[in-house]
Amino acid sequence: MGRGNGYLWTETYDGSTIAFMVIGAALVFIMVPGLGFLYSGLARRKSALSLIWVVLMATLVGMVQWYFWGYSLAFSHTASNNKFIGDLNSFGFRNVYGKIKNSDGSEVPGQLYPEIAFAAFQMMFMCVALSIIAGATAERGRLFPHMVFIFIFATLVYCPICYWIWAPGGWAYQWGVLDWAGGGPVEILSAVAGFVYSIFLGRRKENLLINFRPHNVSMVTLGTSILWFGWLLFNSATSLTPDMRSVYAFMNTNISAATGGMTWCLLDYRSEKKWSTVGLCSGIICGLVAATPSSGCITLYGSFIQGIISGIVCNFATKIKYYLKVDDSLDLLAEHGIAGVVGLIFNALFAADWVIGMDGKTRHRGGWLTHNYKQMYKQIAYIAATVGYCAVVTALICFILDKIPGLQLRVTEEAEARGLDEDQIGEFAYDYVEVRRDYYEWGVDTDNMHSGAENEQTTTTENSRAASPASSAINEHHISNSEK
Repeated sequence: MGRGNGYLWTETYDGSTIAFMVIGAALVFIMVPGLGFLYSGLARRKSALSLIWVVLMATLVGMVQWYFWGYSLAFSHTASNNKFIGDLNSFGFRNVYGKIKNSDGSEVPGQLYPEIAFAAFQMMFMCVALSIIAGATAERGRLFPHMVFIFIFATLVYCPICYWIWAPGGWAYQWGVLDWAGGGPVEILSAVAGFVYSIFLGRRKENLLINFRPHNVSMVTLGTSILWFGWLLFNSATSLTPDMRSVYAFMNTNISAATGGMTWCLLDYRSEKKWSTVGLCSGIICGLVAATPSSGCITLYGSFIQGIISGIVCNFATKIKYYLKVDDSLDLLAEHGIAGVVGLIFNALFAADWVIGMDGKTRHRGGWLTHNYKQMYKQIAYIAATVGYCAVVTALICFILDKIPGLQLRVTEEAEARGLDEDQIGEFAYDYVEVRRDYYEWGVDTDNMHSGAENEQTTTTENSRAASPASSAINEHHISNSEK
């Protein structure tokens, strides 16, 4: 370890644990492009590429913030007296290398992995949360101001809530709240933030939304499949070690996703008499979201019921945005926020002490299933604190940013009509979007101009379709608009 011929680390770790965490981090990252494909497929062609860009760039901003001071604020081990947020002791990953140290300088016992592996794994969780929020910009949000928002949001909202539940000094952690892989920091937080951001952006223009549908359902399906693939390690690798609890979380995740997808699809068939692919994907995502806080805590039959309940509740929750007159274009509130709440409540109902203890190191009394009836009010208080804090701080950030010259959140009406790909990106997901727009500048036979214009209008109507996973609610809403 001396410096005579160079410096050597003598600390030893478990190789399989490190490999498990690194692979888990890589598979959590793959969820980011999965979200990009999902969002892009749900949007209209003229804004399809912008959603891929904003999701990827949100991840880049998140990684920089995490390295800069995010990890230190979210997982500080030297701020044990602060129950709200960490300190800056690990600013710029200072001393984030090997053994984790307590505030008194002593090593945390029984460490199987270096701290930098844990920091890298947790970084990907924040990147997923920020990528989910990025969908709120769909078809009307300026991209640069959103990146500024993302950096500030990660600092003032994500890091404190992450510290509450996952850092040993956090109040929710010490209180015994059960949130396995991020029902609060990832799901509820991203949904509430996206919903509030949508309020400040305002609604898209109704005359541009007549009879719209997702422009590429195949891409929606691809994105959902990639998300499911990454989600399996998102949930199971949260154990940080390849043990029985990680495998149990893997199975719980699958069961919840399966029953959630089947339930949503059946509900859509009830109203449309069609087997909706978008509805199927929406139900799968709701089941996966609900499994995020609960997969390492509840029983397998609890996950079976959880998927059904999340499919039903979230399907009907897609109508909330209409009642509140908020253009939550990608249904972030219903599919992430409400489903995250369902998962946290299921922890109070179906969490079992023997499931939580599968990792051989965690002791918890569980929920109602193992006669710990006090767990319910703890879960509800945690949900309320997360929603309230996120909503208020996000609103303040949006309000201030929108008043700063050059950081207005929304594009102009003309830019919205042209599409974000042209206005914000300068590139297109599909070449023919640009070709079709310039068609009449090429010199068209004037005798066929009238009929050509009619065809162009028809094509524009068919191609101008935007997104909402809640297929049945969207169809009802816009059929009524068409009739008007």
